[in-house]
Amino acid sequence: MKAGRTYWIVATIILIWNLTGIVAYYIQASMDLTELAKTDAYQAQIFANMPRWAWLAYGIAVGAGLLGAIALLLRRKWATFGFAVSLAAVFIQFSYTFLGTDLLAVRGWTTALFPLLIIAMALFEIWFARQQNAKGVLR
Repeated sequence: MKAGRTYWIVATIILIWNLTGIVAYYIQASMDLTELAKTDAYQAQIFANMPRWAWLAYGIAVGAGLLGAIALLLRRKWATFGFAVSLAAVFIQFSYTFLGTDLLAVRGWTTALFPLLIIAMALFEIWFARQQNAKGVLR
């Protein structure tokens, strides 16, 4: 089946979203924590204490999401798998953020809003890829 205009618009938005995730990872991983501590000592402490497994999960989340987005643009069925791996890694990554720190107690529940948006977007990506696969758009 041929992909329509809406498909290409949504797939492009998904690609841009995932590229933004790659940029965010790079910025956070290469951040000068001494400089960050001057403006946000608490956030600098969280990044400094973030275990390798959480950084690895973060990298897998953004990398798998980007591969899923590329697969979607190539109209490949394995886009769903890429997005599913990304979602699983997002949950692992945020398990450190919300279970391994006192972030919610210090900053309040609103700090969970952006992570919830990330999870919602990952769920949408999986849903969209599955819908397109069911329609025969992906091969």
